[in-house]
Amino acid sequence: MRILTFTSLFPNAQSPNHGIFILQRTLHLARREGNSVQVVAPVPYAPRFLSNTSRGGVATIPQAETLAGLSVHHPRYPLLPGVSMPLHGALMYAGCIRRVRQLHQERRFDCIDAHYVFPDGLAAVMTGRALNIPVTVTARGSDVHTFPSFATIRPQIRWTLRHADAVAAVSTSLARAMLELEETLASAEVIGNGVDAGRFYPGDRASARRAIGIADADKMIVSVAALRNVKGPDLLVRAAALLKKDVPTLKVVFVGRGEELTNLKRLAAQLGCADVCRFAGAVDNCELRQYFVAADVSCLPSRKEGWPNVVLESLACGIPVVATDTGAVSEILSDPKLGIVVEATPESIYGGLRGALAISWDRDWIVRYARSQTWDDVADRVEDFLRRSTRQQVPEAQPAVMA
Repeated sequence: MRILTFTSLFPNAQSPNHGIFILQRTLHLARREGNSVQVVAPVPYAPRFLSNTSRGGVATIPQAETLAGLSVHHPRYPLLPGVSMPLHGALMYAGCIRRVRQLHQERRFDCIDAHYVFPDGLAAVMTGRALNIPVTVTARGSDVHTFPSFATIRPQIRWTLRHADAVAAVSTSLARAMLELEETLASAEVIGNGVDAGRFYPGDRASARRAIGIADADKMIVSVAALRNVKGPDLLVRAAALLKKDVPTLKVVFVGRGEELTNLKRLAAQLGCADVCRFAGAVDNCELRQYFVAADVSCLPSRKEGWPNVVLESLACGIPVVATDTGAVSEILSDPKLGIVVEATPESIYGGLRGALAISWDRDWIVRYARSQTWDDVADRVEDFLRRSTRQQVPEAQPAVMA
């Protein structure tokens, strides 16, 4: 198959960890015999003179680059943050259609595999209608459980789902939400993510702890997530304050960055657990393993999720997980021998962590389970999904307008 992966959630020279799960899925799909994959990963336009500012860094991203052997194109599109959101999909389409048309003319695509329903999926469906290319759209989280709450965006999401040739989601709960959102949908495929067992695997805990500055006697909980409200780091800080009373050697390490950092440090100080909470900042994906290996338990306290890769990555390192019941968490932690699913409250997270620290986990079994969830398996399911979708009859090219 000749496949175009279309998504803004993709690594680039400036942000090598951005959307790395889509890179893994695309890479393993491309490695399958008979497949050829190119990537269009649009970025907002920013002039060069803003390259040293927080929003202007995208100016340094090349127009095209090669990542892990994949040809990746970064067409620009106009966007004013906080102003252009209702037009985001249309602007993305306007910025990308010329480049996609050129690539399609060089060698015709069999399908467009788009990720994130809005704005990416909308732009992809508009492109597919203009160029007569079948389009599949995969939902990944906030595109379905948050964006439909915006009155100007909800109809655009529904239009995208209605006009895509096939739709998928990374969890059953997201698939169900898509079917409820757009009643004309006949079905929604569920295809979760995999884990890179070559990057995440067990190791020597003492060595890992020395590398990150954690004492052997400490009880360490690691939380790998952006420091944003939706990821619930404040819930974990409050749970840490409760747990500190029971576990004097407790250390809770937050790996990630985000706008809530200052508030979280202030909250930890107010609750008397600043000495327990450590904020490690952003860590490259290839270095995350040592934080998992060093931990006794991993915690994901999110308020909302799609398919949280960090859960499988933790399990692949042999580390059990305490996570809130959102998105695909219950699907991943389907066996109590893998971890504990809790509610998104400080008290429930505290209880789950306290219980997890007291359990003697079968870490070898945990690793075996995680290794059965490979990216090769995901690629097999994706290829089957794309082949079934492209067998459908596609109408002649149409104007890329919503109606």
